[in-house]
Amino acid sequence: MPSTLLRRPERTVPATATPVPRRRTRVFALTEARWAAAATLAFLTALPLHLTGAPAWAWGPLYAVAYAAGGWEPAWAGLQALRERTLDVDLLMIVAALGAVAIGQVMDGALLIVIFATSGALEALATARTADSVRGLLDLAPDTATLLLDDGEERTVPSADLVAGDTVLVRPGERIGADGRVLDGAGEVDQATITGEPLPVVKEAGDEVFAGTVNGTGALRVKVERDACDFVVARIVAMVEEASETKAPTQLFIEKVEQRYSIGIVLATLAVFAVPLAFGSGLTGSLLRAMTFMIVASPCAVVLATMPPLLSAIANAGRHGVLVKSAVVMERLGRVDAVALDKTGTLTEGTPRVTDVRPLTGSGLDADELLATAAAAEHPSEHPLARAVVRAARERELDIPLSDGFASAPGIGVSATVDGHAVAVGAPARLLHGAGDPVSAEAAAVAEELESAGRTAVLVRRDGLPAGVLGIADRLRPGAAATVAALTDLAGTAPMLLTGDNPRAAARLAAEVGIADVRAGLLPEDKAGAVRERGAVGRKVLMIGDGVNDAPALAAAHTGIAMGRAGSDLALETADAVIVRDELAAVPQLVTLSRRARGLVVQNLVIASVFISGLVIWDLAGHLPLPLGVLGHEGSTVIVGLNGLRMLRESAWWGDRRGRG
Repeated sequence: MPSTLLRRPERTVPATATPVPRRRTRVFALTEARWAAAATLAFLTALPLHLTGAPAWAWGPLYAVAYAAGGWEPAWAGLQALRERTLDVDLLMIVAALGAVAIGQVMDGALLIVIFATSGALEALATARTADSVRGLLDLAPDTATLLLDDGEERTVPSADLVAGDTVLVRPGERIGADGRVLDGAGEVDQATITGEPLPVVKEAGDEVFAGTVNGTGALRVKVERDACDFVVARIVAMVEEASETKAPTQLFIEKVEQRYSIGIVLATLAVFAVPLAFGSGLTGSLLRAMTFMIVASPCAVVLATMPPLLSAIANAGRHGVLVKSAVVMERLGRVDAVALDKTGTLTEGTPRVTDVRPLTGSGLDADELLATAAAAEHPSEHPLARAVVRAARERELDIPLSDGFASAPGIGVSATVDGHAVAVGAPARLLHGAGDPVSAEAAAVAEELESAGRTAVLVRRDGLPAGVLGIADRLRPGAAATVAALTDLAGTAPMLLTGDNPRAAARLAAEVGIADVRAGLLPEDKAGAVRERGAVGRKVLMIGDGVNDAPALAAAHTGIAMGRAGSDLALETADAVIVRDELAAVPQLVTLSRRARGLVVQNLVIASVFISGLVIWDLAGHLPLPLGVLGHEGSTVIVGLNGLRMLRESAWWGDRRGRG
């Protein structure tokens, strides 16, 4: 949904929020997919009948259905291009298919039609699904907000009607309806959709909040600072739409030269027909020579030189838990020479876990007792840190005591009575009141040590005295450091880390995996800007992310990859490929697979070029019999097709680790 739908009609839409018209709608994409499916079904039904020697009346109508169902759209596109005085490969394919029919090669022409129809339908569906996901992003922002009037009265109004200067009330559990700044109140806001931070952030007077984020605890009074069309969530929509529509056209090799090749074949065919005719050759002989030339020069082998290796590589990747959305994407993956990584949910699991349990001197508690006490107090809470503490206690199979008198204070922590003791769990800065006693000093030192290591420190206080400190952090994915090293080798340069998290946590994690270029505290537009900055100097950037906040960067990158299990709908649809099983190690494997597939494409193009050149020279310099020309043409097509299927082998994925690909 274009971001203009978030504004009042009389407002001017900023340039950054101007919607880009879409060329394909979901209805059109589904229609195109149905026609392609019909063409494929008709072809697959006719093929065995044809190959087993059934009479022509049995398979002929089925081939006709395949031609009609799969050929009308590229034929129409080719005619439209012709009307604009251009000639593209769509029209050439239709002419080549009809030429194949004219000389009795009905099956070959139908195969060309099916390949082109299926490719176009897949592209249309992918584009339409991305557009739907972008529109769905606006559902993050609530439809209504509680507006506070000057006389203190509350009024429920559409969020789209809020303007800069309005004041809104955000109650616990509500989504924030506008970008603004907290006037008073305190709460813990989950803003992972905007910044990617794994934990809720304490918001107090003077702090900035964003539309679409969730206020977990405490009430907030927020002054609106931006009109609806300028909300960060609206800018994400605009950036994804703009990047998706304006990204440089991505084409396969044959498509890059289709204009010159198509014009050249047509002109050459006319010349082969007209020149001998002008010098007295017979009409039938000249026409037969011209038809032979067009058949042997048609790009059937070139098309099959390109598609089977890439499609086979897509199938191979799918077996290993990676969804690559098109052959174009598979080709592009092998050309990346720079990598950008999100942190939370990409390099890390995206779930906070207890990493340290540090009982204090004189508390009378060991590590297990400290963790069980904290878990008992936190058990009724829904806060992510509380869930991490309870999960850790259960993983250690500890007995968690019952608690009563539970209370939660935004930005401070929780309190409860556990086994007759008053227990408080929360932020050290709020629970340590500057006392100079040795236990408090020890607690402050442990908390500082953990925080300097990138952990979130949680203080446990029992009967008013510090009892221990817990360290909580988001855990790296298995093999993250090895993946970063592999991507560095493949790209020839170290990846950069792009995150909305705080600089200290980002730097700590980057050091663990070997990343030096760290950019922290970024909003979605900053991530996209960093990717474009690399692209502006000629780098082909591979962006890997999982969240809504990564979508603009995924769209702006040369190629985008999303993590499947933790990925947001928008990231999954915007990305060019999806790691379905969240196995980060699959990324360098995928890039390597793409490079092998591209190498096989080059081999096939050489084979096809040799065959086409030889047959064309024979036809022009001598007399190439039509059956021999068809045999040579079809032979080259079969050879490159079978060669391309080598990418289905398991060794193509594993390479040197399990055999050569």
